[in-house]
Amino acid sequence: MAKCIMVQGTSSNVGKSLISAGLCRIFANAGYKTAPFKSQNMALNSYITKDGLEIGRAQAVQAECAYQNIDVRFNPVLLKPTGNKTSQIIINGEVYCNMTAAEYFAEKHKFIKYVKESYESLNKEYDIIVIEGAGSPAEINLNHKDFVNMGMAEIAGAPVLLAGDIDRGGVFAALYGTVELLKEYKKYFKGFIINKFRGDKSILEPGLDKIEKLTGIDVLGVLPYEQFNIDEEDSLASVLKNKEKGLIDIAVIKLPRISNFTDFTVFEYYDDVKVRYIENVSDFGQPDLLIIPGTKNTIDDMRYIRSSGLITRIMQYAETGKGIIGVCGGYQMLTSIIKDPDNMESGGSVNGLNLIKAETVFENEKVRTVIDGSFNNITGYFSFLNGAEFSGYEIHMGKTYADSCFIAEIKDSKGNIKYDGLAENNILGTYIHGVFDSGDVVKRIIDKLKQEKGIDKITEEKDIKELKNQEYDKLAEMLLRNLNMDKIYEILEKGV
Repeated sequence: MAKCIMVQGTSSNVGKSLISAGLCRIFANAGYKTAPFKSQNMALNSYITKDGLEIGRAQAVQAECAYQNIDVRFNPVLLKPTGNKTSQIIINGEVYCNMTAAEYFAEKHKFIKYVKESYESLNKEYDIIVIEGAGSPAEINLNHKDFVNMGMAEIAGAPVLLAGDIDRGGVFAALYGTVELLKEYKKYFKGFIINKFRGDKSILEPGLDKIEKLTGIDVLGVLPYEQFNIDEEDSLASVLKNKEKGLIDIAVIKLPRISNFTDFTVFEYYDDVKVRYIENVSDFGQPDLLIIPGTKNTIDDMRYIRSSGLITRIMQYAETGKGIIGVCGGYQMLTSIIKDPDNMESGGSVNGLNLIKAETVFENEKVRTVIDGSFNNITGYFSFLNGAEFSGYEIHMGKTYADSCFIAEIKDSKGNIKYDGLAENNILGTYIHGVFDSGDVVKRIIDKLKQEKGIDKITEEKDIKELKNQEYDKLAEMLLRNLNMDKIYEILEKGV
């Protein structure tokens, strides 16, 4: 049976996912067969397993940190907000239904069996399971139905490390208040981690001593404020903060329901490239490449583009002849019309940008598959991509229909040959997430943009998988320097 340890946080976005990922890499490097686990995740940034099943992106990253194949059991319940207080409920990687928050809360007791089944299955196969909590465990109005924080700690018998974000202020109050509100679970709390610290640690030490005396819980480490180029799933993640350096300016429309924005973090590995996110007309500027990203609600976000005035700037930009790429929902927005006759998202229909002469129709089937493919039929601006090979995954409702030829041949995990994407003049759309993770694809794009700006410098093709592994190692090394790992191994051994 596996040993387990759980990382909870005083609130969302305190660093639970990255701390869990780093611990997965540390334990795996120490020779333990390690699995991540998060019973219930709420995220728009998801990932598709080789079996065509959907889990939260954070657990996919944690699996990579642990050198494990990505497994749907790592995240059995996934909620994907669609807007209007409604979420798509994913159980064991497949769509269950759409529910309002009230409906889900009323029925969530039905899903605990899937959590237990997944966890018990992993428990038999692994040496260590690193469990991640969600949000804050101190949501005392919800705790009677909880199976993601203290409820999960009870199910697994997991000792808990509680992380707090000092950068946002009030970290001691958050740590103390969380423990005090959860007195009945006091035995589970085995250590505090203070994250995102900037400054002189000696000034902090009196506070560390006092919180330990007040709670009887040790501070196991103070983590410095450091940033890593690691995929995150929260739309508040640091990845959405604009990068200021770079000769090449790539702009991404920050849609209200933006999803899978990690498609573009690959560009962060290139010093010559600046990636920034456009929230309104005043942010638009004069980018060298414009990207319209994925979204969990294409129709509502298309309406946002119209109401915000961004549509005018996008259409003006298209007339300049510079490139526009739409990915998944962004691809759908590039088409002439988007129809949702069966209310799969918002219902009704909306005119798209009409930059690609095609029609998008939402249908009952949700496409979920990993793929390999290559571009082979592009004319116009993006013809430089012909012959470039890529891997990635599809995860979308709706299909796009056109009279023109598709631009990529792809093979899914079952060996089926399909066709994807359309291009007209300087506009390209694709359903493939991860298409930029191909070193060849991203190199060709950057070199094209450099050529247009008269920059005589060839881009070196990079091994994105290896670069990601280097970031995972940097994260693990940071934790090793700043956490009391001897104490953590002791906690892991003793349990609750």
